[in-house]
Amino acid sequence: MDQTTKSGILTERIGIEAFDEIHQRCAKVISRVRDRMLQPQSHKQAPKFPSSQVAALLGLDLKQFDYRVKKGELPPGEMSAGRRRFFTVADVRNAARILRKKRLRPEGAEAVVVCIANFKGGVAKTTSSVTLAQGLALRGHRVLMIDADPQASATSLFGVLAEIEVDEDQTILPLCRGDEDSIDYAIRATYWDGISLVPAVSDLFGAEFDLPSRQVGNKGFEFWNVLNNGIDAARLDYDVIIIDTPPALSYITINALMAADGIIMPLPPNALDFLSSGQFWGLVSSLTNQLQRHGSKKKFDFLDVVLSKVDPDDTATPVVREWIKAAYADKLMSVEIPLTASAGSASAEFGTVYDQPRKRATAAYDRFVELVEDQVNFAWARQLLATTKEAA
Repeated sequence: MDQTTKSGILTERIGIEAFDEIHQRCAKVISRVRDRMLQPQSHKQAPKFPSSQVAALLGLDLKQFDYRVKKGELPPGEMSAGRRRFFTVADVRNAARILRKKRLRPEGAEAVVVCIANFKGGVAKTTSSVTLAQGLALRGHRVLMIDADPQASATSLFGVLAEIEVDEDQTILPLCRGDEDSIDYAIRATYWDGISLVPAVSDLFGAEFDLPSRQVGNKGFEFWNVLNNGIDAARLDYDVIIIDTPPALSYITINALMAADGIIMPLPPNALDFLSSGQFWGLVSSLTNQLQRHGSKKKFDFLDVVLSKVDPDDTATPVVREWIKAAYADKLMSVEIPLTASAGSASAEFGTVYDQPRKRATAAYDRFVELVEDQVNFAWARQLLATTKEAA
């Protein structure tokens, strides 16, 4: 009998066509929710920042900042009805490029590639990726965000509805298939000045079949270097390239790791997350050792672990934090990203804390971005030193 019991009532059993029906219903609800959140324009708009927050971001006293604005040395922003001055993301970026020249990419250097990785879901990987991109852009950097996760969460945070507005040929999939040799075809502008996006869509999962298939047909094919080679041109156009990876040590994740100059692992101080993180590094070690035997020599400028979703009310947090400190030592960043209501409400509105700028809410993220920017600057210094040695 093609029936089962549900709440005491015999019902028809469920066929696989139900999967598509559920998918279609979800897509319709998500589309309605997104349109309601983004009214009246039906697309995301970047926030505007008050003088106090811009001054702090640029390292100026508020009076000093106001003085330079009034002198015309910095963008004027716009006055609100309450006589407060606000600045667009473009204004902030222009001011940053004037005041922070020593922190920007030096001539002769190229983009530093940052991979955000952890093969356990729910650790704030995508949130870390997007807030890092936003924070670096606010500081004057040109950022390329590559969403390499078929779940397309980073794409959604940029206000792009993957299932409706993205075709698989606008993702990294053609690169993985061998139909393209440069990522340039997939790069699009975003609502946030200074950030470009390579979006994702669920069909991107096909790369997990395409890459090994190419390896079978061509023994000399380096499946792990496809993304690394595909972003060569982008390295000259951007200052930082951030790759958000799927929660698995997949072929896509391997490509992201091998393309990266630095790796950042978001890690909540939770016992299961900590145990999983150790397994991640064990698998990465095994993988890279195998690739070394194939002639792939890989070095990274930095490997960082950042405590994420830190709940001060969780009694297990102090204990697990000590485990993480002991295990990761100097690889553990000196900032913790708290589990906050503001971050949760921002996520519910297809955004991050930078989309709803409040100085207290962004403080930890600001520090996170500063620390990563330090690492990026060190990486540029190494690039220039290597170039000087080659020239000599």
